[in-house]
Amino acid sequence: MRRVVFPFTAIVGQEEMKLSLLLNVIDPKIGGVMIMGDRGTGKSTTIRALADLLPEIPVVANDPFNSDPSDPDIMSDEVRTLIELGAEIPVVQKKVIMVDLPLGATEDRVCGTIDIEKALSEGVKAFEPGLLAKANRGILYVDEVNLLDDHLVDVLLDSAASGWNTVEREGISIRHPARFVLVGSGNPEEGELRPQLLDRFGMHAEIRTVKEPALRVEIVEQRAEFDQNPQEFVDKNQTSQDALQEKIVSAQKLLPGVKIDYDLRVKISEVCSELDVDGLRGDIVTNRAAKAIAAFEGRTEVTIDDIRRVITLCLRHRLRKDPLESIDSGYKVEKTFSRVFGVEVTEDTTQPNGTSQKSGVR
Repeated sequence: MRRVVFPFTAIVGQEEMKLSLLLNVIDPKIGGVMIMGDRGTGKSTTIRALADLLPEIPVVANDPFNSDPSDPDIMSDEVRTLIELGAEIPVVQKKVIMVDLPLGATEDRVCGTIDIEKALSEGVKAFEPGLLAKANRGILYVDEVNLLDDHLVDVLLDSAASGWNTVEREGISIRHPARFVLVGSGNPEEGELRPQLLDRFGMHAEIRTVKEPALRVEIVEQRAEFDQNPQEFVDKNQTSQDALQEKIVSAQKLLPGVKIDYDLRVKISEVCSELDVDGLRGDIVTNRAAKAIAAFEGRTEVTIDDIRRVITLCLRHRLRKDPLESIDSGYKVEKTFSRVFGVEVTEDTTQPNGTSQKSGVR
C-alpha cells in the first residue's frame, strides 16, 4: 500500500519554491532548483508532494533505469539494442520516483559500481546501479546540499546537465541515462555553497518562516487535519490536485511551441550583462523559465510579466558577492529588470509566506 503524501495544492505560501519546482517539472532542462531558507519551512514536504502530484509515466518493465520505451535519449543501451533488434518490450505505468540522497552517501552509492571480478571472469559488464540510475526520469532531492562533499555535488550537477552518468573502473566503462530534476535545499546559517556550484543550479528559491499569525494557524490546522485522517484530507483536495496535474501535462505538450520575441531575448541578455553575470547560463535559464511559465498558463507567447516573475529566481544566485554591499541580490535583479525593460515595478506587497514580492508591472 502506498504511503499517503500531503497534497501539493494544500501547501500554504512559499510561492517561490512552488513555482520553481513546477517550472522544472514542465522543463527539466532548466537545471534544477536550489531552495535556501529557514528550518521547518516545509521544504521536503513540498518536494514529496510534487513527486506524488505528477502523473504516472510509461517505463520498460524490470528496467533499473526507468527507461522510456519511446525516447532513445532516456533509455538504457540494453533497451535500445532490444528495440533495434525488434524485440517485444514489456511496458508498465509507474509513479514518478523521488530519490532522497542521504548526507553520508559515497560516490559508489550515488553513481553505481562495476563488479570487476565478474566482468573479468564471466566477460559481462556487471553493473550495480546507484541512486542516479534510480532517479532517472524522477526527482533527486539533496537536503543540506551545502554540507555535501563538493566532489559529489559536482557529479550530481554533471549528470543533471548531461542527462547521462558514466562509471569507469579498471578500463571498463558503463553509461546510463540520468535525466532528473535536481532539487537541493539548505540553511544559509550552515554555510554557503561554492559560487561555481551554485551557478549550476537553474533556479534559486528563498523561503522564509511565515510571519503572519493567521497564516501560521492555518498551516498548523491543516497539518493537524492531515495527521488525524490523511486519506480524508487527500480526498478533500483531490479535485484541485487533478486540475493541477492536468495543467502540468498540458504545459509539457505546449512547451515546444512557445515563442519568445527577439526584443525580449535581447533585453534578458542586457539584464544579465548589466548585472555582470558570468557566462551565458543565466540568459539560457531565464529564457527557458519564461517559456515554461507561459506554457503553464496555456499561452504560446512569452510576455514581459512572465520574465518579471522568473528573472529573480534565475539570476539572484549568479551575482558576484560583495561583502561590503548590504543590498539584497533579488532586489538588485528587480531594479535592473525594471530599468532595462522600461517598466515600473509596483510597490512591494508582502506575500503570505513572509517574503515580499512585487505585485505587477505597470
